Amino acid sequence: MSNTPHELHEEFPEFVEKIHALKVSDQHFVKMAEEYHELNGKVHRAETNVEPREELSEVDLRKRRAALKDEIYAYLKAN
Repeated sequence: MSNTPHELHEEFPEFVEKIHALKVSDQHFVKMAEEYHELNGKVHRAETNVEPREELSEVDLRKRRAALKDEIYAYLKAN
């Protein structure tokens, strides 16, 4: 699983430096980034059948990831 798509630096290439800076200075951002990374990994493992899930469970994971991504984007724009 060396190439998990949808990592934050890929989703927001214009904010790569800001993401790094916030990861070392902002605990709230760190928590959001860690949660996103965990959710993203679960989605990837479900999509690749490494850890298959029922369809509704997988859809729920994707929705949670999208909502968190929106929250992270808003945070990046505001800070």
